[in-house]
Amino acid sequence: MSSKALIVGGGIGGLSAALALSQAGQGCAVFEQASAFGEIGAGLQLGPNAMRRLHAMGLATALAAVAYFPKKMQVHSAASGAILGALALGEDAVQRYGAPYATLHRADLHATLLAAVQATPTQLRTGCEYNDYSVTAHGARVIANRVPHDGEFIVGADGLRSAVRQQLLNDGAPRLSGQVVYRALVAQTSLPAGQRSRDVTVWLGPHLHVVVYPVRSGEWLNVAAIVHGQLARDSGMWDQSVHAASVRGALKTMCRPLNDLIHAMPDWLAWNVYDREPMSAASQHAQARVALLGDAAHPMRPYLAQGAGMAIEDAAALGDAMRAMPSEIPKALQHYANARWQRNAQVQRRAQRNGQLFHLPPPLSWARDAGIAVLGKHVLDVPWLYQH
Repeated sequence: MSSKALIVGGGIGGLSAALALSQAGQGCAVFEQASAFGEIGAGLQLGPNAMRRLHAMGLATALAAVAYFPKKMQVHSAASGAILGALALGEDAVQRYGAPYATLHRADLHATLLAAVQATPTQLRTGCEYNDYSVTAHGARVIANRVPHDGEFIVGADGLRSAVRQQLLNDGAPRLSGQVVYRALVAQTSLPAGQRSRDVTVWLGPHLHVVVYPVRSGEWLNVAAIVHGQLARDSGMWDQSVHAASVRGALKTMCRPLNDLIHAMPDWLAWNVYDREPMSAASQHAQARVALLGDAAHPMRPYLAQGAGMAIEDAAALGDAMRAMPSEIPKALQHYANARWQRNAQVQRRAQRNGQLFHLPPPLSWARDAGIAVLGKHVLDVPWLYQH
């Protein structure tokens, strides 16, 4: 196959696109700036909406070997430790939505996608710094390391600070949200028995929340604390180490069980949360022979655990569009954009709203907590999201 699709970025979104497009009969070339394909960060959650699409790409067995499938999600008050509500996952999620709810290390998901893409004719190029692109009525060109590469269309999957996006939309840098994510990852065997977990646990507090869940087949525990504030030094990456005192200080007034867990974490990474306004038009997803995907198109706050999920949905939708209209590239990309922009805008808006609800201070938080206690799964479940 010739390289019809020129994919800029070899992260989760870019590799998902390469796999979906290759399965749709499109030859692909992936241009990754790093010297090797890899992923940084820590854990992520994949709802049934994303897992269903990954299963359709043939990854069910490979993911089952590295993912964890929690049986429930439990929500606590970060201040008192009280249980506010719970949602059954595990087989219940499979029965409701046709696919499981999974938690994974980002690197494990990336490695699974990479192995699948390597089994296709996709060209994988590392150490390729993106310089420019151009399109005509009949084709497209990406220039990387000052070398031109020709194809039929371009996919910008180059993340939050997408250079492809800036060339296409020229809409400036993403915005600071005023919130910071602290993440830690530790082997469960190194923790006291009472601090190990087999579930997704969410702690809601004033101006903060904490999410805890197992990864790597349940052997490791991922802890993410999101607090109001801003890192003085912003590397723009997910690998900025911070002193544990920063995290402990932000949570010191919360309940003892949560503080015990935070103090048990030896090392922390941190980064500022960025996003953009929710999408407002299909033209923000694709124009002519250029499409944007994942964070390049719709960076979102982490309050719905759907950043990776939306990138995977984008990739699957792009593959579907190209399978339906393989010889009509602009029309196929317009179909992709029309199918995706409102969905992604809805998720962006809901993630922003969740952030406000999660971080309510008293007395407003009392009404939220009472609602969770009374309505339980009807508040915690999100069928509109998972059934898509």
